Amino acid sequence: MLPFWIALQFLSSLPIRLPGMPAPQELGRSLLFYPLVGLLFGAILWALNWVLLGTPLLLHTALLLTVWVLLSGALHLDGLADSADAWLGGFGDRERTLTIMKDPRSGPIAVVTLVLVLLLKFAAMLALIEQQAATLIIVPLIGRAALLGLFMTTPYVRPGGLGQALADHLPRSTGKHVLAVSALACVLIAGFSGVLAVVLAVLVFVWLRQVMLRRLGGTTGDTAGAMLELLEVAVLVGLALA
Repeated sequence: MLPFWIALQFLSSLPIRLPGMPAPQELGRSLLFYPLVGLLFGAILWALNWVLLGTPLLLHTALLLTVWVLLSGALHLDGLADSADAWLGGFGDRERTLTIMKDPRSGPIAVVTLVLVLLLKFAAMLALIEQQAATLIIVPLIGRAALLGLFMTTPYVRPGGLGQALADHLPRSTGKHVLAVSALACVLIAGFSGVLAVVLAVLVFVWLRQVMLRRLGGTTGDTAGAMLELLEVAVLVGLALA
C-alpha cells in the first residue's frame, strides 16, 4: 500500500508522513492510486454535505468549497495560477512560458483566473448540491483520474525531479484498467450524470492536452494542476447546466 500513501501525501494536506524518499518505481505506481485519492476526497465532501444539511445554502456551499480547497492544500490552484501567468506572458514562446512558470510570484492574470474558477465552482456547486449530491463524489475522482491519464499519454518536459520519475515508472497497462474502473465507478455512483461527467471530462482533457502539446510539447507539474482545476470546473458547470 506504499504507493497509495505516497499519492495521498502528495495530493492532500492530510498529515501523512513517509519515512524517507520513496524509490522511483514506487513513485510511478503511486499514480495508479490518484483516482482513489479523488474518491476519498469525494466521500469526505459528500459526508460533510450531509452534516451541513439545514444550514443556509450559501454558507453550506462556501464551507464545502473551502474544505475542497483545503483537502489538496491548494496545490492544483497554485499550478493553475502559474500556468495562467505563463500562458499570457509567454507570448506563444515555449522557453519563455516554462521560465515564467518557475516564478513563484503571481500576476494579475493569475489572480483573475483563480477568482473566476472558484466563483464558477461555487455557483455550480450551489446549483447541484441539493439535487445531485453524488457529483461531490465523482468530480474529485474524475479530476485525479485525469492526472493519471495525462502522465500516461503526454511527455513530461522538465527533465529530472518528481514529475519525471512519475512519468518514467508509471505502469501504463495497469493505468488503462484503473481509468476504465474510474469511469465505471462514476456511472455507478451518479447514473446518467456520471455518464455526462465522464464525456465532458474526456472532451476537456483532449482539448487541454492539445493546448499543452502545441505550446510546450508536453506537460509540467503546473499544467497538470491547471488541467485538474479546469476540468473539475468544466464538469461542474456542465452538470449544472444540463
